Amino acid sequence: MSILLNNRTRLLIQGLGNEGQNQIRRSLDYGTRVVAGVHPGFRGGDTFNHGAHEFPVYPTVVEAVSKTQANCSIIYVPAPGAADAILENIAAEVPLIVCITEGVPVHDMIRVRTALEGSKSRLIGPNCPGIIQPASQCRVGIHPPDVFMAGNVGVVSRSGTLVYEAVDQLTRAGIGQSTCVGVGGDPIIGEQQQAILRRFQSDPDTDAVVLIGEIGGLAEQAAAAYIKRSMTKPVVAFIAGATAPPGRRMGHAGAIIEGEAGTAEAKIKALEEAGAVISRSPAEIGSTMRRVLEEAGKYQAPGAVEQA
Repeated sequence: MSILLNNRTRLLIQGLGNEGQNQIRRSLDYGTRVVAGVHPGFRGGDTFNHGAHEFPVYPTVVEAVSKTQANCSIIYVPAPGAADAILENIAAEVPLIVCITEGVPVHDMIRVRTALEGSKSRLIGPNCPGIIQPASQCRVGIHPPDVFMAGNVGVVSRSGTLVYEAVDQLTRAGIGQSTCVGVGGDPIIGEQQQAILRRFQSDPDTDAVVLIGEIGGLAEQAAAAYIKRSMTKPVVAFIAGATAPPGRRMGHAGAIIEGEAGTAEAKIKALEEAGAVISRSPAEIGSTMRRVLEEAGKYQAPGAVEQA
């Protein structure tokens, strides 16, 4: 069932501060299967309770995984300790790690990237909204679940806010989503757009993909190369930051233009030449995808969602 998550996902929460607790309550209400928590302020034998939901809280990740067989972890740990939290999950061989934390130091992420090489873990983030899969009602992140609808369009983005905007447009057009992945906007992250596109390409539950990129780095060019070489499914792409001045940080730490290749124009050109359909405005992502699906004979609208 689509990519990264499914109805067999057993989620572990690392970091049960106020924000972590607020977000996990929303995930539990959505239907996510949470099996354990890890937090230094809790003692062994403690539990976290929300309505009819209850799961045990452990002092370490390795103990939580050993006792609950958790196969996915989400990290809400503050920036100074986030890299160590990721490393603890890698050491415990958690297959999928999602780190929401913003502001993780770059030199800490260098240690993480080194540890990931040859490990059994893959990382989404940091500084990302996480992953959500509407069909299995699995939310591993901070997405607002009410705008999502199950369907066959995958979404991958460096920007969290633009994921929500794009998905809202798709849902209102009657276009559901298979899986939505926010990869994060920092200079050093786990899986980038190209890796997620590869997963969508091999996913029978995904018919088309929305790719949302932004200025800075070469990740979109790598994605374009993959689209040109291997992608057979339609891709609608939007690149944010077309008016950003060179050298100016724009939101994400990775969104800094440091050369011609990092500009929005260069990324748009690469994606266009690779065969992606470019949405020139964030307000047109949904309508552009609808047109692409109609042309491919894959648009089956059950009726657009009424606007509140």
